[in-house]
Amino acid sequence: MAARPPPDTTDEPDTIEFGIAALDARLDRAEFSFPADAETITRAVANTDIPYDAAGSTMALSEAIDRTGTDRFDSERQLLNELYPVFEEQRRSRSSGVFAQLRSLLPF
Repeated sequence: MAARPPPDTTDEPDTIEFGIAALDARLDRAEFSFPADAETITRAVANTDIPYDAAGSTMALSEAIDRTGTDRFDSERQLLNELYPVFEEQRRSRSSGVFAQLRSLLPF
């Protein structure tokens, strides 16, 4: 009787990126440089619907930037720092009920 080989542990676990982590990955692929205004950033990011929670709910990048109250960003760090509370507030406002919290835990 033979034993099964151990599972391949070299693969990274599946992860769900949302909020600034999802945006950061898209900014790395976008072709523009800082300082940049909101319009330049929005045009350069390929998919501007940014997931803000693990359930996959999205928010338009232009709307998120509008909520910061800033139109020009000197660095990627400034952009991400100003967007973080926007995504967090959106996430909290959409997941306030018990059913919404349970739904966010389910994979479907």
